[in-house]
Amino acid sequence: VQLQASGGGLVQAGGSLRLSCAASRSPVSSYVMGWFRRAPGKEREFVAGISRSGFQTFHAESVKGRFAISRDNSKNTVYLQMNSLKPEDTAVYYCAAQRSFSDVRVPTRGYDYWGQGTQVTVSS
Repeated sequence: VQLQASGGGLVQAGGSLRLSCAASRSPVSSYVMGWFRRAPGKEREFVAGISRSGFQTFHAESVKGRFAISRDNSKNTVYLQMNSLKPEDTAVYYCAAQRSFSDVRVPTRGYDYWGQGTQVTVSS
């Protein structure tokens, strides 16, 4: 599967953005999907994940209640709606995929395929 992330940009604190991750070469319905981010000088961290059908989601504590992951398998696309953005959300955001036979499990690591990243900058 190939992944293409988009939707990043510059936004003021308190604003919103929606990231998209378009999959190609393979149906995204075969994969658990996740969003990660890497802030300057920091390690890459898990942000959110969603099971194959969207039945299960899991969000990191740092974004819970502000971010929401979703997917539209008919469009081969996964989304990350980001609300109430904070300067500490500034990072390059990556979407990732992990082939899975489960529609319950949402891992926070072990993803096999990665998109190229999209920059999100939140100004104070």
